[in-house]
Amino acid sequence: MSYPRPLSPHLQIYKPQLTSVLSISHRATGIALAIGTIPLVYWFWAIAHGPASYELAFEFYGSWFGLLCLAGWSFCFFFHLANGIRHLFWDAGYGFELSQVYFSGWLVVAVSIALTGISWIVGLSCKGGCIYAI
Repeated sequence: MSYPRPLSPHLQIYKPQLTSVLSISHRATGIALAIGTIPLVYWFWAIAHGPASYELAFEFYGSWFGLLCLAGWSFCFFFHLANGIRHLFWDAGYGFELSQVYFSGWLVVAVSIALTGISWIVGLSCKGGCIYAI
């Protein structure tokens, strides 16, 4: 009597590792960035269509939900950027030792959080327009 077995390993057998989580996250942030361009286009459209349209868009982006979406989108941007740079190093043949893979993975996470925080601190401190802040 034969028992049906899975054809390949699945998530119920393997526990998540940093490398697999970052790989899945890289794909997910790419999708989030693509979807996030729709509100960006709406914002540009609102700017082009006058003060009334812009005021409506500003109400959304200034709400707690709008700010949460923008913060998430900016984290996705910095994560995807940092992980993409990591992949460029891999394409050049660097960083394949297991210790280097884990170090660069945690570095991607730390850099993403840091750049998101810095950009929001600078952005919120310049509310009202400070073009020479940096």
